[in-house]
Amino acid sequence: MTATPDLAPAPTAATPELFRSVFRRHAAGVAVITAAGEHPVGFTATSLTSVAAEPPLISFGVGTSSSSWPVLSEAAYVGVHILGEHQHELAATFARSGADRFGPSTEWSSGPEGVPLLAGVSAWLVCRVVTRVPAGDHRIVIAEAVSGAPSGAARPLVYHQGRFTALRD
Repeated sequence: MTATPDLAPAPTAATPELFRSVFRRHAAGVAVITAAGEHPVGFTATSLTSVAAEPPLISFGVGTSSSSWPVLSEAAYVGVHILGEHQHELAATFARSGADRFGPSTEWSSGPEGVPLLAGVSAWLVCRVVTRVPAGDHRIVIAEAVSGAPSGAARPLVYHQGRFTALRD
């Protein structure tokens, strides 16, 4: 079958700009990943994936140029926080370069294995890092859930077209 010009634009070379443009159209759930170090670190992730139920494995991508990477590169455990639709500001704080992510406006406590746990999230997991796989300028972290809780009933926060939004019925 041949595509007609009015149904699909002419293809262009896959550049980082094209890649970002395509994935802005892909809606993704929003999570915050945290880890304990000399100071706690964390970042907003839209790459969180359930890998397996037995054993319970998750994965996420993190840029090696991220300010969180030096701690994440050595962390034995990470926190995974699923954000609710009311948590736009929390997502923005953990996405913003140079932000005081664990400052006075962020409610958190030290959880199992010393992992920083954020308050008020829809659900959380503490996961033991199994491996870090090189993938371009990122690493794919695979981790096994060891504890957690579905702590809230909020609808999920979603990232789409370069902004945080909510699902609509």
